[in-house]
Amino acid sequence: MTFASVSDLPAVLFVPGNKPDLFDKALAGGPPAIVIDLEDAVAPDAKNQARTHVHAWFAAKKPRSAFAGVRLNSAMNRFGIADLHRFCDGSARPDFYVLPKVESATEVLQVHRLSQGVPLICIIESALGLRHAFDIAQAAPSVAALGFGAADLSADLRATMDWEPMLVARSLVVQAAAAAGVGALDVPYLNLRDESGLEAECRRAKALGFTGKFSIHPRHVAGILDAFLPSEQEAARAAAILKAADDAQGHVVAFEGRMIDEAILRSARRIVTLAKAREGHA
Repeated sequence: MTFASVSDLPAVLFVPGNKPDLFDKALAGGPPAIVIDLEDAVAPDAKNQARTHVHAWFAAKKPRSAFAGVRLNSAMNRFGIADLHRFCDGSARPDFYVLPKVESATEVLQVHRLSQGVPLICIIESALGLRHAFDIAQAAPSVAALGFGAADLSADLRATMDWEPMLVARSLVVQAAAAAGVGALDVPYLNLRDESGLEAECRRAKALGFTGKFSIHPRHVAGILDAFLPSEQEAARAAAILKAADDAQGHVVAFEGRMIDEAILRSARRIVTLAKAREGHA
């Protein structure tokens, strides 16, 4: 399954940075992307060793079948600064970085300059980050997507992680991402054995405007892909919209009794592109 950019990724699988035996195994499972985690998955006293493992894996420059990134520690603490110094020396270049707990455009711009334009996924997981989400999404040209971090955000907001209490926050992240023209990745579904719950949450997140979802277990990737990649019916409708626009040769376009504007055409183009990726996955 091939995607043109990090912005298009419908599923991103987290892999603990302190378990190097899982890096290749996770890729072999066929997700569109993995992100090797140096933050939440690694205890403070193990971060130096994990950083060495992850750096060595990327420095080996093995052929990869999917995108592979690194979740750094926050750029506002000593672990994140050490991560940036280690990875920004040019000897090991991930396909993207995930930045946790982003609260300002200044943080993003700092990482953008140090990382030499590597795509960034910025996770919004605090009240302050939510307030500045629009600025964060547009802080640098390397921002490829926003992520929604419900666990820390719900604690910061003194709320629960249930759908209704998090709905406004989810909506703000989607709006900020859409305004910047970047992807929006929903929080992982934490119940590993509840397939129907995963399906329901993916369906809700997609309807809200999310373009994909993080995962903390390989068994969730297939369900996420099924939810976020277009169905045959969606792809056929999008292709028909684009054909109607081509046939109009620059004149006003109507489809199924509705006027078609550029926003609808952009959406149709994205659906057709994702449908081709799904065909490659089938």
